[in-house]
Amino acid sequence: MKIFMTGGTGFVGSRLASALAGEGHEIHVLSRSPRLPGDRSGAVSFIQGDPACPGAWQDEARACDAAINLAGTTIFKRWTEKRKREILESRVEATRNLVDAIEPGRILISASAVGYYGARGEEELGEDAAAGEGFLAEIASAWEREAERAESKGARVAVLRFGIVLGNGGGALSTWIPLFKAGLGGRLGDGRQWFSWIQADDVVGAVGFILANPGIQGPVNVCSPNPVRNADLAKALGKALHRPAFFAVPGFAVRIVLGEFAGSVLTGQRVLPRKLAEKGFVFCYPEILPALRASVRDRRVSA
Repeated sequence: MKIFMTGGTGFVGSRLASALAGEGHEIHVLSRSPRLPGDRSGAVSFIQGDPACPGAWQDEARACDAAINLAGTTIFKRWTEKRKREILESRVEATRNLVDAIEPGRILISASAVGYYGARGEEELGEDAAAGEGFLAEIASAWEREAERAESKGARVAVLRFGIVLGNGGGALSTWIPLFKAGLGGRLGDGRQWFSWIQADDVVGAVGFILANPGIQGPVNVCSPNPVRNADLAKALGKALHRPAFFAVPGFAVRIVLGEFAGSVLTGQRVLPRKLAEKGFVFCYPEILPALRASVRDRRVSA
């Protein structure tokens, strides 16, 4: 299959591109960085362009059988008004431009996030749960609406509501691990907020599974079947790193440091991957401790 990817040079996208190429797919990654014509990394080729701007790259997308859309600037920074605009526009505009380039009958797999559900306390959330409230819910809803436009072209659209991805070489762990190794690891706030997560290898497996199963479409929760509370996450990460995890950051301190973003850190969602389970997807890392141990094994993270 010929696959076009946005966000294919990032933490998740780079390993996904490599894995799909290893399975025999022809991968074309959109990159903002200048590269030599025909530049390749193994079976992955690169196309220069900005997904937030229409351009010649759209012709390449039109020629592909499937598109995987992972473009979007990180949310893991303090939210200024400027930053919030960047977070929203980087997702919506990239998705809009990609959808405009998709030909009838193609496949679109587009990222979203469990932030779609907002702060929901103890409620168990499957894909049929309604959108919540707050900035992340608004972003995810707008992001998904743009992707769903491809359905009017006859495309099969799967919108992936990702939990926090745990893996070596980047993501949330690249921030957390130095704190734990310095003896400052522990829960945030009261630690009872739910944390929906997925190990990076299972992200790769889930995307490949969705590509290969034409019956999977619409929203798909891409997260472990076993969400954990923040305090339990901290204990498991401490155990994986052989470090203490008794340090607790009170909620007011989190708000001082992170501002509005703290609301998402101190609340959470108890999200379940019901569609993947119904279709028979098998997780390599359904439990948090083995997932964290696998994720910190690489020296790029654990050093």
